[in-house]
This record gives sequence, C-alpha cells and structure tokens, in this order.
Amino acid sequence: MRGAVIHAPGDVRFETVDDPKIIHPTDAVIRTAVTCVCGSDLWPYRGAEPIGDPHPMGHEYIGFVEEVGSAVTAVKPGQFVVGSFATSDNTCANCTNGFQSNCLHREFMSTCQAEYVRIPNAQGTLVATRDVPDESLWPGLLAVSDVMGTGWWAADAAEVKPGSTAVVVGDGAVGLCAVIAAKELGAERIIAMSRHASRQKLARAFGATDIVAERAEEGVERIKELTGGIGADSVLECVGTGESMRQALHSARPGGNVGFVGVPHDVAVDGQELFFSHVGLRGGPAPVRRYLPDLIDRVLTRRIDPGQVFDLTLPLDQVAEGYRAMDERRAIKTLLKP
Repeated sequence: MRGAVIHAPGDVRFETVDDPKIIHPTDAVIRTAVTCVCGSDLWPYRGAEPIGDPHPMGHEYIGFVEEVGSAVTAVKPGQFVVGSFATSDNTCANCTNGFQSNCLHREFMSTCQAEYVRIPNAQGTLVATRDVPDESLWPGLLAVSDVMGTGWWAADAAEVKPGSTAVVVGDGAVGLCAVIAAKELGAERIIAMSRHASRQKLARAFGATDIVAERAEEGVERIKELTGGIGADSVLECVGTGESMRQALHSARPGGNVGFVGVPHDVAVDGQELFFSHVGLRGGPAPVRRYLPDLIDRVLTRRIDPGQVFDLTLPLDQVAEGYRAMDERRAIKTLLKP
C-alpha cells in the first residue's frame, strides 16, 4: 500500500510501505475512510522533534474494519469505526479510572496517513457506528479521533462549568475544538486568543464571545481587563510552548484551573509562582476513548460540527502539500482522502 513517510524536517513523501497485518489477537486492520495532518505532526516537520530514521506518520483515523484478531469481538469486518490516537484495552485500572490514554497496554498510533492501518488494542479502542454515516459527517467524526476529543479534555481538565468564563489559548484545530467544548459544557463567556481573521471567524461560529489578539503579557492584561482584573475561571492551553503556558497560567484567576493539552516544548513551570497563585493545573494526552461515545453522538445528531476545522481537502497522495499548507498557515487542518 501507499502512505506518508517523513525523512527529514520539511521532507514528507508518499511512498510504498508494508501492508498492515494482524500481529496480535487484539489487533484489527481498517481501510481508511479519511485521515489528516495534525498540528502536532508539525513539530518533527519543523525540526523541533528528532526524526531519526524515515518512518510513517499520522495518528487520526476513521474507516472500515477489514480484519480482526481472534480476541476482538467488539467490532467486525465491514463496520465503520472511530478510534483514538492512543490505543487502550479499556479494562485496566487506568482505563476504568477514565484515563485510557495512560492504559497499561497503550500504544500511540503513528501510521494513519495511509490507505490501511493496523489498530492495536482494537477491542477497547474502536467504537463502531450503527450504520455507515453520511460522508458529510466524516470530517466531524475524524476530528473526534483527536482534536475534538483533545479540545474536550482541555475543557474538562480546566473544569469548565455552566455560567463560567473560559479562555482558550491557541487558535489551531485543537483550540477551535476547545471553544466548541467550552460552549457545550456551559461556559457563559468564551474568550478566544487568536490573531488570524479566518480563525477568529470560526471561533465566533463555534461559540466564542470575545476575541483577544494580543499575546504574552499584553494578552494577559487584556484578559484581566475583560474579567474585572481577576482572570478567568478556566483556561484551556492548546499550543504547547513556554509562552502559551505562561499566558495560560497568568490568565487564570486565583482558584481557577488550567487544562493543558498542547504537547509541551520548552515549557517550565515555576513551582513558587504556581504555589502562590492558587491555580490548578491538569493536562496530558487526551483520554479520547472516554469521550468517544458521547462525541460521536453529538456529531451524528449534528449538535456539533468540529469538521469545520478542515479548511483544506487533498488526495492522500498530496500529503506533502498538506503539511506545507499547515506549516505556512495557509490551512488550519488538512483532510486527506485515500
């Protein structure tokens, strides 16, 4: 089959790779319906993470079950399924506590920008829809496999409550989905921090009540102005840089909470400052599997439409252009069709 392989920073190629096959009884193989490029894929693409030897890319997927291992009974060939970027057995202690992204048998997906994908821990990872959804819903369901689930985790970790004020730091796909999540969880005021007109427009459509274009301490001061000098109840950090984390922590009120879901790069938290701020801090890889049934239902009933974050659609064989477009901020998120 064919799939995306990264060779070096800025060098993603679509080439022949090994066909996936059942290795363990808990595996499944799916035929990809649609996949995409994630903002976190840009870290190695930009040289911010080591690449090592050339290797496949991609961790977001929906598709049709082709084959299952002998231990897989939850899904069967022919079904349409949605999964998570972090696989899980959904039975271990960490899973039953709601943190499937820290499953004792976790494997992170990394080969999904391809025509077919092997899914480890398929029994606990994959959720089948009742029927094959209309293709207009596929982008939203694909978003659920990572960015929508991650945005939801940001809001959950930050303890967004009905009537609260939430700030979203970051206007990428995760940040925009975090706006949806904050709205769905009942935030009365949602302040999106964004400097890009097209993303500001989408944030407004998703439920943002205010836009703050300033960054760093200027952005914090603007948040304080909008919240009576106190800060926000909940701050959703969806970037992963040192600046975005400082901005998030300083934008929260005493007793407020920060949910951080951006993969940290050069992030350091001052323990003394955190101690005296009374700000709660929680984050990590999103336990997407915890939210899958609910989020799938919200997409299928058209209550939410996170698929709008895909503003560029390309054939899978043009995956390299999908990376370039996102790297150059010509696209928020690229949808890829096999």
